Amino acid sequence: MTNSVSDHAPPSSPRETRVVVAMSGGVDSSVVAALLQEQGYDVVGVTMQLYDHGEATHRKGACCAGRDIHDARNVAARLGIPHFVLDYESKFREKVIDEFAASYASGETPVPCVACNQFIKFADLMETAKDLGAHALATGHYISARDDGRGGRALYRAKDAARDQSYFLFATTREQLRMLRFPLGDYTKAEVRDMARRFGLEVADKPDSQDICFVPTGRYTDIVEKLAPASVVPGEIVHLNGRVLGRHAGVIHYTIGQRRGLGLGAKVAGRDAEPLYVLRLDAAKAQVVVGPREALDTRAVQ
Repeated sequence: MTNSVSDHAPPSSPRETRVVVAMSGGVDSSVVAALLQEQGYDVVGVTMQLYDHGEATHRKGACCAGRDIHDARNVAARLGIPHFVLDYESKFREKVIDEFAASYASGETPVPCVACNQFIKFADLMETAKDLGAHALATGHYISARDDGRGGRALYRAKDAARDQSYFLFATTREQLRMLRFPLGDYTKAEVRDMARRFGLEVADKPDSQDICFVPTGRYTDIVEKLAPASVVPGEIVHLNGRVLGRHAGVIHYTIGQRRGLGLGAKVAGRDAEPLYVLRLDAAKAQVVVGPREALDTRAVQ
């Protein structure tokens, strides 16, 4: 298997190879723990408490909430493996939540899962795994890591294209890849759920998380308004040609490429009656710039 723990691991038997599994409480990481235990590895489960659970604790589709910690603990107990819950709230707030709010307030559309992998899971959690004497850190991501033909390891898209998570892991370093393992890169989601049933895991049919874990309502603007209220400034909606078309309640309510919910209604007439898209967000001027779809085309990325 291209994602085997034994790849580049110390020359020892599975029984002598300790693997820390980042257990979120979902079906994917639970199956990773079960698979590695079945293969004979010395498995230790670690679950990160990332934020004050609050409303998200029992909300369907929420990620990393209190119920997830409970589920991870139950899976570990069923498998008979050690399980630790580690408090990463302050670091998560600093590196992920605060940065998310600041980025959104500046007119960007951040992906906090990238920052979480980069600064929490593959940084602090990896150090914790080393402290626990682990040879590898395994996660439930759908991605493959294998030899790159140049003496190192590289990331490759997962077998299940619909579940591929390579985008979220683009910041992973070669040094981190030496220790990281992704056992699910060679499986489809359906196969993973089938394995969960075979292992008798109660999370086999648990719904996938769909929202950003620290946004319990699913409305990202709630977080920005709470953490950076001064950044929510009303302003103008301006056409690419310079004409003011309307007003908005803050650039945080818009994202590049957005078409619906611009709030212009029947006020836009004449040549501007064509479908309009958000082209640019200028937080400094509190402007939302809109225009035709073709204006979204770009030929370069900086």
